[in-house]
Amino acid sequence: MSSLEIKDLHVSTGDKEIVKGVSLTIQTGEVHAIMGPNGTGKSTLAKAIAGHPDYTITSGDVLIDGKSILEMESDERARGGIFLAFQYPSEIPGVSIANFLRAAIQARMAEGEEIDASGYYKRLYQKMDLLQIDRKFTSRAVNEGFSGGEKKRSEILQMAMLEPRFALMDETDSGLDIDALRIVSDGVNHLRGPNLGILLITHYQRLLSYIIPDHVHVMIDGRIMKSGDKTLALELESRGYDWVKQELALT
Repeated sequence: MSSLEIKDLHVSTGDKEIVKGVSLTIQTGEVHAIMGPNGTGKSTLAKAIAGHPDYTITSGDVLIDGKSILEMESDERARGGIFLAFQYPSEIPGVSIANFLRAAIQARMAEGEEIDASGYYKRLYQKMDLLQIDRKFTSRAVNEGFSGGEKKRSEILQMAMLEPRFALMDETDSGLDIDALRIVSDGVNHLRGPNLGILLITHYQRLLSYIIPDHVHVMIDGRIMKSGDKTLALELESRGYDWVKQELALT
């Protein structure tokens, strides 16, 4: 079992502090969901953990199995087991999904070690079958001309092939219709298991009807204000977020 520990993390972009002291521990095998209104720092938290250069960690720490990752570049964090699924995945014209994944896996291998092509494609097709993705999908350029659902399914395939220890999923449900949401959620649930810890960032409870979280956290104004189990998401769906603020004001 591995752990991702976020300790009193403060994150800024430019001269504005966005994340204002978040502490959270995620174990492999667990699914944590962070919910909250727009602009509360949820996406900033995920991007800062992954090493996005636009965000500066001003204090606190992020550790995997007790070792700080803050001195690592983003590619080193990825090789160390961090995967970030973007809210708006970028297009990479001219690069097929198959070649993109092959290059990503090659980058994780020791110097001088080469991918076995037949073994790579066998594994790729096994993962695609598991996720119910048509094999023609791999010949398409990464995200070019993709629907919202296809972009998110592409990221789930990347996650399946790279086998991270911790997946940070930034608003995976953004832009998805009901059918696409169900397909993408099924893919995540297929990958869920004792060797993967998941942090789901979302505004809405509907995603959590498909991917049942072990823990739910409410983030408001850059801080985690309340935590609970899956029933907290249902309460937020029915009552909104203002009651959390009012409850805190009374304590």
